[in-house]
Amino acid sequence: MALGAAGLLLLSRTISFKDAFSSINWNVMGIFVGTLVVADIFMESRVPAYIAETVVDRAKNTAWAILAICALAGFVSAFVENVATVLIVAPIALSLAKKLKISPVNMMIAIAVSSNLQGTATLIGDPPSMLLGGFAKMNFADFFFYQGRPSIFFAVELGAFVSFIVLFYVFRKHKEKIRLIPAEKVKSWTPAIILVSLIALLAFSSFLDTGFSSLAGILCMVFGIISLFWKKYISRTPLLEGIRSLDWETTFFLIGIFILVGSITLTGWIDSISTFLSGIIGGNIFLGYTLIVFISVVLSAFIDNVPFLAAMLPVALSMSGKLGINPSLFLFGLLIGASVGGNITPIGASANIVACGLLKKEGYNVKFGEFAKIGLPFTLAAVGVAYLFVWVVWSG
Repeated sequence: MALGAAGLLLLSRTISFKDAFSSINWNVMGIFVGTLVVADIFMESRVPAYIAETVVDRAKNTAWAILAICALAGFVSAFVENVATVLIVAPIALSLAKKLKISPVNMMIAIAVSSNLQGTATLIGDPPSMLLGGFAKMNFADFFFYQGRPSIFFAVELGAFVSFIVLFYVFRKHKEKIRLIPAEKVKSWTPAIILVSLIALLAFSSFLDTGFSSLAGILCMVFGIISLFWKKYISRTPLLEGIRSLDWETTFFLIGIFILVGSITLTGWIDSISTFLSGIIGGNIFLGYTLIVFISVVLSAFIDNVPFLAAMLPVALSMSGKLGINPSLFLFGLLIGASVGGNITPIGASANIVACGLLKKEGYNVKFGEFAKIGLPFTLAAVGVAYLFVWVVWSG
């Protein structure tokens, strides 16, 4: 749909082909496509599943096993796309629920929301983080420390710690003893080595490409190509089949979103919106920050956060300019609100939809209220702490 709308803008000459092409952040697209391929072979290697099963077997009871699975899902999603993370961890959760004869619904919801939260922590964790990185010229290391201050990673991890307490409260009554789960056989450790190498090189490249121009995208594409050839060699499948299996729908969706936002910026709508919002809040920076965070939370619970974030990033930047403040305050608040808000409802994030779909196949229909019963307190805990952290660190 986004690409179709972008096509109409080109046909109507609202935006020229040259402007449309330049509005696409090809560095971000390189990061997205490259990490998508690496994550795909990492998932197929069964390494994450093996680690998850090992962790579960060492837990003292069911509650701690579930929390361990959620923590692992969160860790993996910081480097692997959220949907892939859910697909990696879900079989272990479903198997555990069957063996203990308990409902897997709450467990799967917890895995999905944990994945969504931690995906925000790093540059390569999720498309919204990539969009912020591309827009603000933030490299991999900048998500940890930026302009000499703690960055997004620490805000997310503080939120994760507090929301982990919420999950502990949800699962506290599950004290059943764990029955050993048969260890998953690892197909190959090579994909894990490829992923770790990519992360290490991205961290190192942050010092070489401080302006986040193109190096990260090139690195991810190179590792993506290496992964494709490795997959072809191991599985003996045609190279085109590996390329065809990628998430091209989301890839073209992102391209379309870049063109749409570029068109809105060129027509002056961004400046008009920021002027209107700045007028509402007056000179009250705290009010402006609060509105950006919590409006993002509410809207992202019901609409796709990628187009919303892409459209609002230039608005937040323009507002911060009019108020004469460090733009990171509004930009970071926007990312946290838009990314974590999707955890409230079953339709708020792709990972939630996938988790509910897997449960439906098992005969469990997840109701809106049932999801929100975990998603809402989890989101409020995570966003609340991250919101305060960003304000304290970046308002001065």
